[in-house]
Amino acid sequence: MSQGQPRTPQQPAGQGENQEPIKYGDVFNVSGELANKPIAPQDAAMMQTAETQVLGQTQKGGTAAVMQAAATRNEQVGVVGHNDITDIAGEQGVSVAETDVAGRRIITEAVAGQVVGQYVQATPVMTSQVGAVQQNAITIGEALEATAKTAGDKPVDQSDAAAVQAAEVRATGSTVIIPGGLAATAQSAAAHNATLDRDEEKIKLNQVLTGATAKLPADKAVTRQDAEGVVSAELRNNPNVATHPGGVAASMAAAARLNENVNA
Repeated sequence: MSQGQPRTPQQPAGQGENQEPIKYGDVFNVSGELANKPIAPQDAAMMQTAETQVLGQTQKGGTAAVMQAAATRNEQVGVVGHNDITDIAGEQGVSVAETDVAGRRIITEAVAGQVVGQYVQATPVMTSQVGAVQQNAITIGEALEATAKTAGDKPVDQSDAAAVQAAEVRATGSTVIIPGGLAATAQSAAAHNATLDRDEEKIKLNQVLTGATAKLPADKAVTRQDAEGVVSAELRNNPNVATHPGGVAASMAAAARLNENVNA
């Protein structure tokens, strides 16, 4: 299941037309310099190599496939050459990271440090009965632990703290902030970080959310309603009115979608 699934690039309307290049911002939820860069053939080749190294093969309809389609189109209309590589992608590279959390595999793909694709795959656990598969729903605590791995280096800010608080409320069924609990710790971290300028000195998400399941007095499987509540909290407290790729809201949304598939 994909978080922020890329849009499939459109093919050129006809030969000889003055076509605009397909840029990263056209198909991925990225910003800054990267968003304005055309997707080049060697960018796609790097992502294909990374997917093959980590996943064993390129993913059908995945990030590398979308990049290849865009790069092929850009080459066809003459805006890039076959051996071209985007400068920022060449300098900062691409990555495919794989994280196992509670029997699920979270795959996060990035170009120049910006997340361009995130997928959650179930890893079935075989039981003693031949052919039987045990599949449990992802809990709120497990989704928060996933965040500690997918966005663990992000300094905690007010939007993160609000999202963690909303998740804790959903897990416990109580609106009372638990002293020393996840929400209280996240709020303290956000307040502390607001007084600092250097990210290196700030408290990171992995320091707050690692071992989240054990820190919650109660837990439950993530539902769509839970995810929507957490997404809303993160959006309301972000000046850019956006959720962070791989962050608390994104992990909750991915967990909710996987749980719906499990129960379907």
